[in-house]
Amino acid sequence: MSTPPPLTGPAAGRNRAVPALEELSHWAAALRPGDIPDRVHALAASQLLSQLASIRAGAAQPQGRRMIGAFGAPFRGDARTSACVLAGLGSWLNLDDTAYAGHLSNSTVAVPLAYAHSLGLDGAALLTAVVTANECAARITAAATLGPLRGHSAVHTHLAGAVSGRMHCEGAGPAELTSALGLAFAMPNWPLLRAFLAGDARLFNTFTPVRTAMDACDAARAGLQGPSDILEHPDGFLGRFATVPLPEAVTEGLGERWHTETLSFKMHPGGPGIDAAVDCAAELHRELAPLDPDDIAEIVVEASFYTLAVGRKAEPYVDGPGAPLGALVLHVPYTVATTLLTGRLTVEDFTTSRRDEPLRWRTARRVRLVHEAEMTRALLASEAPFGEALRQAGAAAKQWLRDFGGPELAELADEVLRQSPRRDFTEACKATGARVTVRLAGGRTASRSRMTPLAAAGPDTRAHHAELVREKFIGLGGDERVAADAEQVRDMSADELRAWVEAALR
Repeated sequence: MSTPPPLTGPAAGRNRAVPALEELSHWAAALRPGDIPDRVHALAASQLLSQLASIRAGAAQPQGRRMIGAFGAPFRGDARTSACVLAGLGSWLNLDDTAYAGHLSNSTVAVPLAYAHSLGLDGAALLTAVVTANECAARITAAATLGPLRGHSAVHTHLAGAVSGRMHCEGAGPAELTSALGLAFAMPNWPLLRAFLAGDARLFNTFTPVRTAMDACDAARAGLQGPSDILEHPDGFLGRFATVPLPEAVTEGLGERWHTETLSFKMHPGGPGIDAAVDCAAELHRELAPLDPDDIAEIVVEASFYTLAVGRKAEPYVDGPGAPLGALVLHVPYTVATTLLTGRLTVEDFTTSRRDEPLRWRTARRVRLVHEAEMTRALLASEAPFGEALRQAGAAAKQWLRDFGGPELAELADEVLRQSPRRDFTEACKATGARVTVRLAGGRTASRSRMTPLAAAGPDTRAHHAELVREKFIGLGGDERVAADAEQVRDMSADELRAWVEAALR
């Protein structure tokens, strides 16, 4: 595999011997199935099935059907449009999977799916394109993680994921890939929170950057060139999108630090930070059901700063029945109350009249969020969502932490800022923990806690991700036989893969 010699030291963008995109593109264009460890292949297969489940869920919703009506059903037209529609459908309801760094799957799975189907690729080629897209998108997103945009708002993730996923499917060389990425990042998207929380524009959160990426690929294939130093140049991407730029994250440990190993799978709808609280509420339901809201004195949710920060974004938009879906999926009181009463959190809890049931809102008003400092320390020490970026930045991250969460957050991060970056991600975790305590009017108290949500990055997920995503896929209406075959995707022929994907979305 031909790769330019690695750079050493804290390579600030203007001092790099080789531009970051050029080094990354040489590595990505040369990546082949045999270069990828089996454990990474297995995670990518689970990611594929998980995102197919998310796409199914999006296509079944009224907004998803309207998107299909506007742009066409996947696999019925050209691959470009299929890629955009698959990306948009998978982003609905926050059912897409995350990693360090970014909500990858909406582009890194959707685009390779569209092009593998169109070009007649086999399973090994599809999974290699997915891993390539993951690695490129996660690394570029990580370089800008200590900035104003994270999670779903970091839509530049999908410029990188879409370009690298498509170009790998098409067998593009490193020069073409570099130009396509340089063109895509010439005008990166910056979403508005109001549109994301208050309306259906969240469907375009991925659709729009993927469409931009498709144009960049077409332009590069026609011979147009993008600047290879667009990421680290003082007038480039990181200069605008990162408070603490980390250009070294783009190429750090290529072939050793597999960002695909930091995947966290979404088992139920809902925004970042709520998962552990919902898991705890489901356990409490089994102990306490049936619950009458009038019997509940208080529900206390102790969580990290991250969960509270996400909740504060949604709070102004949610005041009871009729709340916009975009904000409701981020709202801890509604999601915890619903799970306590019903035992689980489902798509229907956001998309039907259930979301306006008075019983749920009476329960939600008894929920109180409390910051738990030890959970914040664990969050900052874990690789995702941004702990690894703190390790790479070191003391330079102090001001970003103060701006993001105040002096207490900066103080809690002291130990992490003194640590070295991870050599690899074989033990990566995402510690977005929570403790839920229900205090009943009669004096009884019940409590459950989790440091790592179900199916989030960690040892349990590494051991059981295949079973977990099968459960998700079947729970969202997918065929059991399709789910059972997911682990064999790598060995599927082109015809077998095409039939399997079409069955998964049928």
